[in-house]
Amino acid sequence: MTAKLGKIGIWRPHTDLTTELAVEVENLGYGTVWVGGSPPADLGAVERLLDATERITVATGIVNIWNSDAKTVAESYHRVTEKHPGRLLLGIGAGHREATAEYAKPYTALVNYLDVLDAEGVPKSDRVLAALGPRVLELARDRAAGAHPYLTVPAHTEQARSTLGDGPLLAPEQKVVLDADPQRARTTARPMIRFYLRLTNYTRNLQRYGYTEDDVAGTGSDRLVDDLAVHGTAEEIAARLTAHIEAGADHVAIQPLGEDPLPAYKALANALG
Repeated sequence: MTAKLGKIGIWRPHTDLTTELAVEVENLGYGTVWVGGSPPADLGAVERLLDATERITVATGIVNIWNSDAKTVAESYHRVTEKHPGRLLLGIGAGHREATAEYAKPYTALVNYLDVLDAEGVPKSDRVLAALGPRVLELARDRAAGAHPYLTVPAHTEQARSTLGDGPLLAPEQKVVLDADPQRARTTARPMIRFYLRLTNYTRNLQRYGYTEDDVAGTGSDRLVDDLAVHGTAEEIAARLTAHIEAGADHVAIQPLGEDPLPAYKALANALG
């Protein structure tokens, strides 16, 4: 893989990412900014962050194959990497059944999308797939540099590493709440968790790892919320992030919940050393 991600990065929707925040997290020592929320195919949001920074990798988390034309994405990739070689990782995924009318046969659509990227000269080494289940994890192993799973737990990371084998990148996302009060932390986390529990690809995946129908119902059980949005002091959260690394992850993308993520970025940068 061309881009260097480091052990820990940040994940933030592209609508909430500013160049000032990118500069701040680069100065704090984070290795990667993951641009979430289906950034547009022109990769303009990515390019602005790269223009404003010096070293940090910028990754898409993820470009949605249903609303971002593959040829346009390829053209954008070449434009951006010519300007910033070795600093772009293209994360690609099929999104969610509930959000996409064309969602039928997403695996086939993803394969076809990768075929276009191949034809347009986007190297396997510069792309990863949003992968939860074994079939797409195998595709990430065979047709990309690795996988960027979202809304998972260390048990999934362990299984994903087994499927990917040694070598391919495994870079899960992990939500965090910098708050030592459990009830208050859950109150912060639940609106975000509730949104994803309406999406069957996530709930089915969580049930593969021991969570029950009751756990994934409504706004989620306390056990589920605590696992999907780890909370506590910076040191306690850092230990939970390390659990992904110990389970086989190469990199963890942290997504602090709450109005202002910067205090969490600063505290975790210190705790992680």
